[in-house]
Amino acid sequence: MINKVDNAKRIRMRNSFTNSFVALVISLLLGMLLIGISGYSPIESYIAIFGVSLGTVKGFALSLSQATPLMFTGLAFALAYKVKMINTGAEGQLYAGAMAAALIGAYITNLPTGIHIFLGFLAAFLAGGLVAFIVALAKVYLNANEIIMSLMLNEIIILFTSYLANGPLKPPGSGVGQTEMIADSAKLTKLIPQTQLTTAIFVAILAACILQYVLEKTVFGYEIKVTGYNLNAANVAGIHVSKTYLITFALSGAIAGLGGAAMALGVNYRFIEGFSSGYGFAGISIAALAAYNPIGVIFSAFLIGVLKSGTITLNRTTNIPVELVDIIQVLVLIFVAAPALIKTIMKWTKKIRVKSGKAQKTYGGENS
Repeated sequence: MINKVDNAKRIRMRNSFTNSFVALVISLLLGMLLIGISGYSPIESYIAIFGVSLGTVKGFALSLSQATPLMFTGLAFALAYKVKMINTGAEGQLYAGAMAAALIGAYITNLPTGIHIFLGFLAAFLAGGLVAFIVALAKVYLNANEIIMSLMLNEIIILFTSYLANGPLKPPGSGVGQTEMIADSAKLTKLIPQTQLTTAIFVAILAACILQYVLEKTVFGYEIKVTGYNLNAANVAGIHVSKTYLITFALSGAIAGLGGAAMALGVNYRFIEGFSSGYGFAGISIAALAAYNPIGVIFSAFLIGVLKSGTITLNRTTNIPVELVDIIQVLVLIFVAAPALIKTIMKWTKKIRVKSGKAQKTYGGENS
């Protein structure tokens, strides 16, 4: 019986990854078509995007640095989705985490580097988790819609942090909304000089590995999966569904908060108003592309990081509109979000291959 369950799980996972891979290929092909229709060279565009992003040390580092915050938000969405909850609040949780980490970094001083950085990440973890926990409480006890709640909280948190950065926490003489610079002891180490790639990427990979272990090897992970697969079965099995919802969604927000700490402690060295370019919402497509697998999120985030890095390269070296790269990312989301469409395309492809094979056999028979 256990073998049958494991086999079914492997088949489901394989099908999910296959659909994601096909969605990616179709998106890239359609992207080439759109670039060509727009009057630009698809080959030149893709060489600019992937050649520099993967072919040079600084380009590779830029891709990884662009991917790092996306890893956190992708993991956040993937975890919440395991219990079939939609965390559209990762953007706000990211901002809450960034502000918390920046405050710890700037106003707590005279600490050893390791402890200071740990406290910054811990504050971000708790801040993001608290925001998500409020949403989960409203869902469990007030039957509120977590999608609407988290979207509304995004605006509240972003506006509140903007007020802080432009008001009581703004340094004298600063021309933009930001907080004080963090202490040197709170700054993350750069892995490659003169790039934004920091040790935060190791935190993201570690978080993914821990999540994978928890989901696959622990009782709580089993409870998460059962709750997500079949709520009635979870109730019959005696699983405390409300508790599972609360803890899982809070952890989801906490992981998004870690992404904010990665930006505040490793890139901006403070909280800066509007620092996110939609990292929270990008996590949705990254999680979907990874089939909601924590380890898969690392690779799908890297792919989107390559595209984002390529956007910077396009803007600097060619006259090709960077919006075309954004279209490719949106196409990935569309196709991943429509698995039935991918299955239909795969069936059409299989039928074409079968018909082509029959035609070749018929033609070969006539020749003989």
